[in-house]
Amino acid sequence: VQLQASGGGLVQPGGSLRLSCAPSGSISGIVAMGWYRQAPGKARDLVGSITSRGTTNYADSVKGRFTISRDSANNTLWLQMNSLKPEDTAVYYCSVFSTYRGYWGQGTQVTVSS
Repeated sequence: VQLQASGGGLVQPGGSLRLSCAPSGSISGIVAMGWYRQAPGKARDLVGSITSRGTTNYADSVKGRFTISRDSANNTLWLQMNSLKPEDTAVYYCSVFSTYRGYWGQGTQVTVSS
């Protein structure tokens, strides 16, 4: 099973983007899903996550601007990003953690620049 992430691109500061992530097949025993990001020369950091019960968690830097959601029927994951800042520029990765293993998407580039 692979995770297909999409929706990245170039946006001006203050703009919005919506990322999506869909698995290519069925994943059972999902515990949580999430989005991470990695800027050049930096570590990969958690952006936000959502548990199988719908509990969400966000990095302080994105609270109030980003919203994570999922469709539990097909395990599609979204990240709505509003009020984007240049420091949000990074490659964004989606992830799925099940009771058996973790899955990672290929990453989608988000660039916030005027």
